[in-house]
Amino acid sequence: MFSVFSRAGRRGRRSAARLAAAALVSALAATGVISGTGPAFASDGTKEPGGASATIGGLETYGAAVIHDGEGDERVSAGLFRMTVDGGGMLQTYCIDIHNPTQTDAKYQETSWSGTSLGGNADAGRIRWILQNSYPQVNDLAALARKAGAGSLTEQDAAAGTQVAIWRYSDKADVEAVSPAAEKLADYLQKSARALGEPEASLSLSPAAVSGRPGERLGPVTVHTNADAVSVAPPAGATAAGVRVVDKDGKPVISAADGSRLFLDVPESADAGSAELTVQASTTVPVGRAFASETRSQTQILAGSSESTVAATATANWAESGAVPALSARKNCAKSGVDITAVNKGDEPFTFALMGERYTIPAEASRTVTIPLQEDQAYDFTITGPHGFETRLRGVLDCRTVAEAMTSADQGLTTQTTTQPSPASVGGTGAGTDLAETGSSNATPVIAGIAIGLVVLGGVALVLVRKKKAPTEGE
Repeated sequence: MFSVFSRAGRRGRRSAARLAAAALVSALAATGVISGTGPAFASDGTKEPGGASATIGGLETYGAAVIHDGEGDERVSAGLFRMTVDGGGMLQTYCIDIHNPTQTDAKYQETSWSGTSLGGNADAGRIRWILQNSYPQVNDLAALARKAGAGSLTEQDAAAGTQVAIWRYSDKADVEAVSPAAEKLADYLQKSARALGEPEASLSLSPAAVSGRPGERLGPVTVHTNADAVSVAPPAGATAAGVRVVDKDGKPVISAADGSRLFLDVPESADAGSAELTVQASTTVPVGRAFASETRSQTQILAGSSESTVAATATANWAESGAVPALSARKNCAKSGVDITAVNKGDEPFTFALMGERYTIPAEASRTVTIPLQEDQAYDFTITGPHGFETRLRGVLDCRTVAEAMTSADQGLTTQTTTQPSPASVGGTGAGTDLAETGSSNATPVIAGIAIGLVVLGGVALVLVRKKKAPTEGE
């Protein structure tokens, strides 16, 4: 959202922390502190296991809207963004989190609702209905205008009215379109919307990490996609020599479809090592998919997609003996943290330390633990294990809109901060607390972080480091 404000200084109270943090996170990324290249196959644990990756441009079709609240009015631009997909393709998106700025050329990744503010929003399904029943999915503007009682609609009116309706559900904002026709459309969409389910990912692999022993088929890794077919790349990695991607019968696989179960066939003579399984396809991304950025740029929701390149990657680790771990992670906004799933296919326990806690995964067992984080907190740490195993977890927890965060602050909720440095590497194989006993982590929310922003008295931001008409449903 690009905004023109009617009152100087209004943004300072609302989102000074986010603006300052965005600048710091971008600077850190540029210097490699956050997004620098790690060791081979040190996976970014909280990146979605697949889908479209894209770079946002600017607003391409938009009108004007006015946000009303107790402090007065602010005039904003409202409409469609264009995003360029890595590998080919274009996306059209509307934004959510009305008070958070959009960073030009920010990188975005297709993600599930659970990793964004939509995960805790009971009206997220109504937003999807709006997307499916308005512009640009419905490009017969005369028909759309008749339904809305709007007289006539320009593309700018249609985009602005649709965005306004979305904001009323994504941010619970008191917002109206400047154009009377766009406002009519917004009212119609808001009143007509009903809940739809979350769309499936364009392409993903599950699980995102597997492990085992040489001489075995590691997996299965299941393909989930709306594409007719996906291409399967040969296993990549310094230790992947002789490793093949096969089906359950051991036959080599070079293409797959939705529901295909893939395995990595590791030679019995292979030394301990790891490899990546990568699949790619060309498809349209489902309307309603969320797109999130780790540079604190405003979350987007998909309104339209051309044929686009999508990809997904899973990792595999193997060793003859000892602990043989596989780790994957996903943001869990419902629990305000990151879920880490650890699987140990070895014959000895795997123990790792994280944020002052130690966790043990018995042989031939798996556990999931939630690491609590604070809103807008950046984190960057690495879990290591035997045989050179290493997984890096990094990102920013962005689960609430600015309005929700400010409401919490206004109600007297405080944010704990930390001056602890982020651990560069954590791990080991010593004795520790079994996850079966502890359940989720009891680690304090004072997490070793590299980004938290606070707005203090006087509006000063103290930042510690923070990082046509298509067929429709329900019409």
